[in-house]
Amino acid sequence: MKDIRKVIGLLLCMTISCYMMGEEKKNLNIVFIGNSITQGALLENPRHEAPPVKAALYLRRQPSVGTVRYSNQGVSGSTTLDFLPQTDLLFPKVVQVADQFKDETWATLIFSIMLGTNDSAITGPNGAPASPAKYYENMKTIVDKLLALYPKCKIVLHRPVWYSPNTYNGAKYLEEGLNRLQSYYPELQALVLDYSKRFPGQVFMGDTDGFDYFKAHYKSELFPEKGNAGTFYLHPNRKGASALGELWGKAVLKAIDN
Repeated sequence: MKDIRKVIGLLLCMTISCYMMGEEKKNLNIVFIGNSITQGALLENPRHEAPPVKAALYLRRQPSVGTVRYSNQGVSGSTTLDFLPQTDLLFPKVVQVADQFKDETWATLIFSIMLGTNDSAITGPNGAPASPAKYYENMKTIVDKLLALYPKCKIVLHRPVWYSPNTYNGAKYLEEGLNRLQSYYPELQALVLDYSKRFPGQVFMGDTDGFDYFKAHYKSELFPEKGNAGTFYLHPNRKGASALGELWGKAVLKAIDN
């Protein structure tokens, strides 16, 4: 009889433990904001291969994560200027998507943002070239508005990734653009530091490894593209998109654990 009671007690403890573990799982609604890299340009099937897809798959495999839903709001050629709320260009679509998530209190609303590639161009994209100060100002305006609209959200800001110094397609980037792109990283760090004081636990530095990763693996993980200054490398191929998505997923996971 005592043995039966012990077994029943053990099973009950295991059941409660499993229930509690299930309760601890974090459900996520993620809105990915970005340019052609986020969109999945040049990929054969971006709906299944773009970085946001791979980020979601990575997160779903994590023991601490439950349901993951997401929306890919990457738009080819876009800049921070295009996403400014006051321009009324791309921000309304972000709001439209996020509004579908905001009442789902059982899940954490997350904005995953990687912008800057097109801002860094010499000529071409809207608002390019954006100085480091302008990049900071635009990103701050975007983040401020998201925090105002969704006070309980978390925002993850990823460092823009590397492109080859001869990148020159419809827009002109070249080495000048690459140097400008690198100048945005300290601005992101300063921005996150500022929000850590004013909105603790809400705005985080996201992936910072992608820049060096693609610089080292560009021939195997970025598409070779014909341009005005020779073959250049800018957009992740299928392997690169998977790698970038995992880097984003790891950054989001770190953010929700804080």
